[in-house]
Amino acid sequence: NWWLTKYFFSPLYCMFLSTVDVTLDPDTAHPQLIPSEDRKQVIFGDVWQDLPDNSERFDISVCVVGKEGFSSGRFYYEVQVKGKTGWSLGVATKSINMKGTIYLNPEDGYWTVMLRNGHYWAGAVPTVPIFLREKPQKVGVFVDYKEGQVSFYNVEAKSHIYSFTGYTFTEKLYPFFSPGNNYTGKNSAPLVITPVDATD
Repeated sequence: NWWLTKYFFSPLYCMFLSTVDVTLDPDTAHPQLIPSEDRKQVIFGDVWQDLPDNSERFDISVCVVGKEGFSSGRFYYEVQVKGKTGWSLGVATKSINMKGTIYLNPEDGYWTVMLRNGHYWAGAVPTVPIFLREKPQKVGVFVDYKEGQVSFYNVEAKSHIYSFTGYTFTEKLYPFFSPGNNYTGKNSAPLVITPVDATD
């Protein structure tokens, strides 16, 4: 019937079936990032925190990765970006270099989309401009490990943002987040990992 056709065979429903529980790994967070106690939100703070400079902590770029990595199957999660003027989202490989300036492109182990200066971009070489009719308030990130695909969706508009395809993944992929800095005072809203609702 129409209900089965609309929901059970839709790409969005297939992604819903691949939902994973993502939490932030505070041990990787840049010293100016403040993850929430439940590790579902992160903001850019005004103060550089005195934290251990371990090898897996970003020290220049204001980023953090998820606690759990994935090396098979499909996975999907959603992130609220409402109220933000800058952010980056996607996945990163286990072996990324977290020290110094990072470059958000697949050659360096990152598959991301971002908002910068009012414009949306895919992290590639060179960066790819993305033209969207609606400003996303919540972004869905879908990975098909076997197929080498990373896709991004505007959840509320139920529309596609961008896809990286045709890659061969050989190591764990970790959810990647950057709330951006807040030097202008206009980007204080958090990135929020939100529960996935199949009816959205």
